[in-house]
Amino acid sequence: MKILELLNRKGLIGAHRGARALRPENTLSALQMAVGCSDFIEVDVQFSSDKVAVIMHDETLARTTNINEIENFKSRAPYRVYDFSYKELCTLDYGNWFYKNDPFHQIAEDKVNIDAIRDKREPLLTLHETLQFVKKNNLFINVEIKDVHVSLGDEEVVNIVANEIESLQVQEHVLLTSFRHEYLPLCKAKLPNVATAALVAKKHPKTDINELIDYLKSLQADGYHLNDGLVEKELVSKLHAAGFFVNVYTVNNPLRQKTLFAMGVNGIFSDFCK
Repeated sequence: MKILELLNRKGLIGAHRGARALRPENTLSALQMAVGCSDFIEVDVQFSSDKVAVIMHDETLARTTNINEIENFKSRAPYRVYDFSYKELCTLDYGNWFYKNDPFHQIAEDKVNIDAIRDKREPLLTLHETLQFVKKNNLFINVEIKDVHVSLGDEEVVNIVANEIESLQVQEHVLLTSFRHEYLPLCKAKLPNVATAALVAKKHPKTDINELIDYLKSLQADGYHLNDGLVEKELVSKLHAAGFFVNVYTVNNPLRQKTLFAMGVNGIFSDFCK
């Protein structure tokens, strides 16, 4: 099955940053935990100073690494991902912060044997390693390209991501999304067989539904990913009629998930597996 076939189904669960409630987000451990309990996995991509695509949500390293504990790096606050080389990023721990500071850590303790994994360092995860994991396990993945246009040109960003996808021949397993909509037509030009979706947060890029549909068509997008607060049944219905799939983030409440599925949304992103 191709990812577009999957995304046009209903009742889908996307594992937000992996099994983010149970393991440190955007790590291989989180991806492994999500296998078998989600329909597809979502990760975020940023770039090192030497232009390696790495899996990281935040623009800075402060929240999800131990960088504050590294004496040699203390003068480099606010610790932007792009200000560090791949080699430097590999020296950090991407795991223990979760068990020390994350709000989900108590939930994790209730659901898995934390003693077996507590104080276990998690290494940096790259896009290449992620796509290798996807290919090996025959999975589907949503790769969100973070907006890094201040540091890298749009075409360069898309080329780096596209080259990784092409090198592993996983075009039919990948969905590319971004809040920076300028990336999307570039993705289609470089990877015409890879699905794309526009991400929105606080408001729609167009207030009129028909104008929104025309806008999405101009981006050559296949789908629309929106914040839960923006969802309306009429919007979902018209987007479907125009040929777009619709996914909603981030929805952890099972009752709200059922309501959204009743509205017709294709999938929701959750920090929890099914």
